[in-house]
Amino acid sequence: MSFRRLTKLVCGLAGGTAVLVAMAEPKGYPFEKTKHNGSSRKWTGLGVLQAAVPQTWSPGHDHTVTASGNGWDSNWDKRDPLAFINGKKKKDKEITSEELNTEVENNKPKATRHIFLIRHSQYNLNGSVDKERVLTPLGREQAEYTGQRLAALGLKYDVMVHSTMTRATETASIISKHLPEVDKVSCDLLREGAPIEPVPPISWKPDCVYHEDGARIEAAFRRYIHRADSKQTEDSYEIIVCHANVIRYFVCRALQFPPEGWLRLGLNNGSITWITIRPSGRVGLRMMGDSGFMPPEKLTRT
Repeated sequence: MSFRRLTKLVCGLAGGTAVLVAMAEPKGYPFEKTKHNGSSRKWTGLGVLQAAVPQTWSPGHDHTVTASGNGWDSNWDKRDPLAFINGKKKKDKEITSEELNTEVENNKPKATRHIFLIRHSQYNLNGSVDKERVLTPLGREQAEYTGQRLAALGLKYDVMVHSTMTRATETASIISKHLPEVDKVSCDLLREGAPIEPVPPISWKPDCVYHEDGARIEAAFRRYIHRADSKQTEDSYEIIVCHANVIRYFVCRALQFPPEGWLRLGLNNGSITWITIRPSGRVGLRMMGDSGFMPPEKLTRT
């Protein structure tokens, strides 16, 4: 096998620039790594190669990743038009096939929903009650950046819904200055809480908290995360300002990932998560916790 073909093969397996270094050196192309003190040493090709190539790989074996076996539930939001009509058909046994097809077409969603989930900005962690947990000066700056970013996207937002907790309400108010035409609505269902006991488990909340908060947050998910109504003719763009736990749970549920994995995700303050829901019920995550529009020194995760 030629050097070029061997290099391509190994790079395809390890994806590493380091492998190029390892393969090049035996051919007489030495590479040097400069140390902080100005001295240098030559990389050892074999050592780099051994580190880069997965030790479990061997030619002639099937390394295909096995699917989880969990299929996509196309009626996850209970709004699939066919499922709706089938229920009606059971009620009315006289319905004809032609009428059934007409009903299906009439009840098919036509628009895509774009949902922007915004985590509140940094707030005063020392507040003993919610009204004292106001945004910090940095948190107010973060909300300004988020508002500027949403405005810069140039989208026609339909509504902004926010949690009734102080930090989310203040964040929404600052964002609203950049989107003055967008109506604001508050909702208690979006308040922070513990959606479901996380896996791997942590010693955090008693079961009764998950039981109470989980039901409320699931109710919020069902209210706000679903495909468009059949009467909606144009794509919609909706903003929801709430909390990290709520957003992470929404993302897991919408993508049909195990909801108990919500705590494995992380979100910066003021970050933007963008979910799209197609008329077919198909869900896409276009953006997760984006905060790249803020200067690095303004980023926090409190």
